[in-house]
Amino acid sequence: MSYGRHELRFLRMFGSRVRHLRLARAWSQEELAFRSNLHRTYIGAVERGERNIAALNLRKLGAAFHIPLSELFSGVPTLEKGDDK
Repeated sequence: MSYGRHELRFLRMFGSRVRHLRLARAWSQEELAFRSNLHRTYIGAVERGERNIAALNLRKLGAAFHIPLSELFSGVPTLEKGDDK
């Protein structure tokens, strides 16, 4: 599936947020993968904004970081209607 520029920007910003949360805990991608039960290469792809993460995987990341799902999106702008073009 191809994404519009605003969607790609959103994915990159979300990935940066995940990377920030991981590095704030001094975790490697391997450590986050272990704690979230996700594959290391998947974590890397999410951090680079290359993957559109599924809802259940968001839940796994929130649990690994011990934060509510809403905090995963802190500082990540939402897509506005029409931004998906």
